[in-house]
Amino acid sequence: MKRWLQIAIFIILISFLTACNSEAAGNESNEDGKTVIEYWHVNAETQGGQTVTELVEEFNAQSDTVEVVAKYNPDMYKGLMQNMQAEAAAGNSPAVVQIGWAFMDYFSENFEYTPPQHVIDEHFPDDATFLEDHFLPNVMDLAKNADGEQVGIPYSLSTPVLYINKDMLREAGLDEDGPQTWEEVKEFSKVIKEETGNYGLYFQEPADNWATQALLESNGASFIEDGQAAFASEEGIEAYQFLTDMIVEDETALHIGWDQGVQSFIDGSVAMTYTTIAQRSNIQDNAQFDVAAVESPAWEGKEVRLPAGGAMLAITAQEEEEQKAAWEFMSYLYSVEAMAEWTKGTGYVPPRHDVAEAENGLKTYLEENEMMTPAINQMDGVVPWASFPGNAGLQAEQMLLDLREQLLEGSISPEEGLKTTQDEINALLP
Repeated sequence: MKRWLQIAIFIILISFLTACNSEAAGNESNEDGKTVIEYWHVNAETQGGQTVTELVEEFNAQSDTVEVVAKYNPDMYKGLMQNMQAEAAAGNSPAVVQIGWAFMDYFSENFEYTPPQHVIDEHFPDDATFLEDHFLPNVMDLAKNADGEQVGIPYSLSTPVLYINKDMLREAGLDEDGPQTWEEVKEFSKVIKEETGNYGLYFQEPADNWATQALLESNGASFIEDGQAAFASEEGIEAYQFLTDMIVEDETALHIGWDQGVQSFIDGSVAMTYTTIAQRSNIQDNAQFDVAAVESPAWEGKEVRLPAGGAMLAITAQEEEEQKAAWEFMSYLYSVEAMAEWTKGTGYVPPRHDVAEAENGLKTYLEENEMMTPAINQMDGVVPWASFPGNAGLQAEQMLLDLREQLLEGSISPEEGLKTTQDEINALLP
């Protein structure tokens, strides 16, 4: 082979290996010399995706040192965790990730991360008391793992609410303010089916069991006790039987995917939908009827227990420059103005305690948007989102999703399904 050709091949090979090593290490800069980092999130267009895009674009426009690339992960937090597994196996990682509360312990036990205060103390002395100054201790505790370490910072807080089509309720001769108990939800749904031919209820079915936990625990059940699955109690079976009966026996509730179910409510073919306050913007902007949100129904004579929905932001950047870039981006997202835009675009309750009353925050907005009120009023009934310990978190969550599908299509009874799945999950747990 001619020497010039050998030299050319050698140069190409060295360039290729250098590029690969740089990519694997996560070092990347754009043509302007900015550090480029990835932000992984789970916000579809109907649940804050557009706001994510706007915030990232606004940040990139004002930053001289960092450029953020947002990456949407389907299938909610379970899907993001699965994608993280694949990236970690390849030796890569994003810089900032949204971690749902149900996967907080699983994430901290299985992935590399840097507590945000460590990055602040190392590189941003002016922000030394940022977290202490702007977040209540009980809110920050949501992002601590079982060992008490501050894994991330709460970003999204939500509770499930009941959205109602007041026009349809009036048409059916029902109280336009909606039901207050789950027993009334069932009765309302029967009347709506009889009087209008429409479904009475859509109960959200995303790739998680957040709303299901609210239904069961408000009836007195527990998802986890002493590190073991405990949902197959008498109260848990009773609650799941209630939902199964409405879908399978009475045919007054709709069994369908989450996006389609919420859209069915917006289209006017379902009278009520039980889903996150984070769907508030989507529903409020698109429903062509008199729509309202009311507090989560209670079971008669029992206290409402609602798992805290939403997520924290965690720093998974491995390189020092990327960690610095991650905090620069996160500190922007946690500013009063950006937090206000996030709430307006989604419906999530802001985790910063000073946003709601700030003139440059949400003060005026909350006065004009009453649909946010139920979620804020019921925050005192919030409990932690069940997080299975050990390495089996993803598998346990999938087993519960498979069980939900079997139950709601009527192929297994709640008593048999919950007891069997509880035993199978506990066999996986430490």
